[in-house]
Amino acid sequence: MCPEIKKSPARILEERRRVWESKEIIRRLYAKWYGLIQEALKPGRTLELGGGSGNLKEFLPEAITTDIVYEPWLDAVIDAHAIPFRKESLDNIVLFDVLHHLAAPAVFFHEVERVLRPEGRAVLIEPYVSWLSYPVYRFLHAEGMRWNTDPFLDQSLERKGAFEGNQAIPTLIFQKMREKFVENFSSLRIVRVEVMDILLYPLSGGFHQRSFCPMTLWRFLEGVEEILRPLKRYLAFRLFLVLEKS
Repeated sequence: MCPEIKKSPARILEERRRVWESKEIIRRLYAKWYGLIQEALKPGRTLELGGGSGNLKEFLPEAITTDIVYEPWLDAVIDAHAIPFRKESLDNIVLFDVLHHLAAPAVFFHEVERVLRPEGRAVLIEPYVSWLSYPVYRFLHAEGMRWNTDPFLDQSLERKGAFEGNQAIPTLIFQKMREKFVENFSSLRIVRVEVMDILLYPLSGGFHQRSFCPMTLWRFLEGVEEILRPLKRYLAFRLFLVLEKS
């Protein structure tokens, strides 16, 4: 079991907030990612699920930020499997590294269909399993990765805690089993599926490890990533998703 899973959810979020405040490369990466999210949002009411250390507020102050445990920097406590909002009452739902933690992704997507207004959007950033990222996520990352699973089935009995995850879930749903998603959630149109982040993100160490990337190398590695973009399907570590309700 991942050592982090043994900690209480509140302690995990507090530790991540300390990392956020002390690790410049993490803040810079997230600024880039939150910029992508902001560009994809529709005007109106935005709910963030799994807000964790509360970083989105710095970029989107009007967003309603939530997680499964209370922290003073969040607005509410919400379980993504049972979103306590009326039918068609939200314009956007944002998830950052949350989908792969959900025990029942299908239940969540039905909730998205229910609470989004027509043309409302769900915007997600998740792990992506490529040839390069597979060994990292499988053997080196703090969270789990199980490829031989059905992401549309309820995994509640297999999960030991809310912060346990399966980093293969987003890739399985939107790459390997995309047709099944389209069939099961016909009102959610897939607007964008983009794989990204080849070097800077894995070298940053994330929230769990020390960084192997001095900030002085940022521009150089950005340039190398740009050169490698034609190979991103095989090398990327991140998946950017935009769904729109019809």
